[in-house]
Amino acid sequence: MTTTATVHPVDEQLPAGRLAALGLQHVLVMYAGAIAVPLIVGRALKLSPEQVALLISADLFCCGLVTLVQSLGMTRWFGIRLPVMMGVTFAAVGPMVAFANAMPGVEGARAIFGAIIGAGVISMLIAPVVSKLLRFFPPVVTGTIIAIIGISLMRVGVGWALGGPAPMAQSVDVPKLVAMVDAAKATAQAASAPVKLPGPIPMVDNPGYGALDNLAVAAAVLVVILLLVKFTKGFVANISVLLGIVAGCVLAVALGKMHFDKVAKAHWFDVVTPFAFGMPTFDPLMILTMTLVMIVVMIESTGMFLALSDMTGKRIDQPQLAAGLRTDGLGTVIGGIFNTFPYTSFSQNVGLVGVTGVKSRWVCVAGGVIMIVLGLLPKMAAFVESIPTFVLGGAGLVMFGMVAATGIRILSTVDYKGNRHNLYIVAVSIGAGLVPLVAPRWTQQMAHGLHPLLESGILLTAVTAVLLNLFFNGAREDRQAAIDAAKTADAH
Repeated sequence: MTTTATVHPVDEQLPAGRLAALGLQHVLVMYAGAIAVPLIVGRALKLSPEQVALLISADLFCCGLVTLVQSLGMTRWFGIRLPVMMGVTFAAVGPMVAFANAMPGVEGARAIFGAIIGAGVISMLIAPVVSKLLRFFPPVVTGTIIAIIGISLMRVGVGWALGGPAPMAQSVDVPKLVAMVDAAKATAQAASAPVKLPGPIPMVDNPGYGALDNLAVAAAVLVVILLLVKFTKGFVANISVLLGIVAGCVLAVALGKMHFDKVAKAHWFDVVTPFAFGMPTFDPLMILTMTLVMIVVMIESTGMFLALSDMTGKRIDQPQLAAGLRTDGLGTVIGGIFNTFPYTSFSQNVGLVGVTGVKSRWVCVAGGVIMIVLGLLPKMAAFVESIPTFVLGGAGLVMFGMVAATGIRILSTVDYKGNRHNLYIVAVSIGAGLVPLVAPRWTQQMAHGLHPLLESGILLTAVTAVLLNLFFNGAREDRQAAIDAAKTADAH
C-alpha cells in the first residue's frame, strides 16, 4: 500500500485552483521588479514606445519560460527543482545602461543582446566551477556588492521621479550662444586675435525637469507604498510596490498625464519572436563585462538556492547546484535570443516561500505559465510602457533603496569586532564602486575599450571586494554564513 507521505513538500502537487492562486501571488510579488529592467534599458537606448513594449513582452515571456526550466527541471543538467521564480537581474543594469549611453538605438540593443548571449554561453560552461566558488564570496563580499547595486540604481529611480537623468536639467541656450559667438568673432576680427568665448556656454533650465506636479505624483506613490507596508500584512504588504504604481497610474489619469492611445492600438495576442531587432553583434569586451556580472549573479543565486534548501528541508548536492546555476546561463542565452536580459532567481519570491510556508515547486511552475501568458499579451506590455516615468519614480525609490538596504542587512551579519579587516573591505570596495557615480568621466584618459568595464560601479566593487577579502581573510568557506545571508535578502 502506497501513501503520499513519501512525497516531499517540494514535489507536492496541490489542487489546480490553489495552485493557480498561489502562482498568481508569486507573479504579483515579482511583477514590479520584472518590468523595471526593460523600462530602464529600453529608455536608455532611446527606443520607441513600441520597441520598449516589445522588450517588456519578451521579458515576461522569458521570465515564465526560464522559471519552468528552473523549477520543473529539464534533464539532469538544467533546473534546481525548487520553488524558484526567475527574473531579470538588476546587477546587469549598470553595464547595460553604460553600453546604451555609448551606443543608443537598435544597434546598441543588438550589441547588448550579443553580449548577453555570449555571457550566457560562458556561464553555462563555467557553472560547475562557480558552484565551488562560494568560499570567495562570503557575506562581507556579497553584502557589499548588493549594497552598491542598490546605490547605483537609485540614480535611475531619482531620474524617473525628476523627469530624466541629471544632464536633462538644462539645455544649451542656442540664441544666446549664437549671439555670444558672433560677438566673440567681431571682437577677435577687430583685434586680429583668435576667437575666444568670454564666458561659459549659456544654459537654460528645462521646464519639464523636476516639475512640481510630477514630483507630487511620485511622492504620492511613495506614500501609498509606505502606508500599505505599515497598515497591511501578508499578501497585500508583499505587493505594496505594485499597488503603489497602480495608485499612481489612477492619479496620473485623473490629472490627464497618462494616455492609452498606444494600448488601444496594441494587439490582444502576439508571439514573441527571436532576434526582433536583427542579428546580435558580439563585442569581446562587452561579453567579458557581462560574464563578470553573471559570475556575481550566480554566486548570489548559490546563496538563494542554499537558503531555499534550508527553508524547504530538501538538501541539494553540488551537481544539483551546478544544474541550477547552469539554468541562470541558459536563461541568459534565451534572454539574448528573445530580445531581453540576464536572468536570476528573484529573492523576494524566496522570501515569499518563507512567509506562506508553501514549499511546492509546482506553485512556481504555475507562476511561470502565468508569466508566459502575460508575455503573449501586447496590450499588457503597451499599458506598462505608457506608465509615466514620474509614477515609476516613487516606486523606484523603494525598489532600488530596498536593494541597497538588503546589502546593508547582510553586512550587519559580518563580524567587525573580531576581524577589523572586514571594515576595510567594505570601505574600500564601496569607495571603488562610487567612483563612476561621482566622477562619470574618470576614464577619459584611458583606452576607450576599457570604458564599459570601468564605468560600472558594480563590477569595480565586486572585483575590489573579492580581491581584498582574499588578501585579508583568505578563502575559507562558511556555508552556513552564506545561507543566513541569503535569508536576509527577501526584499532584494
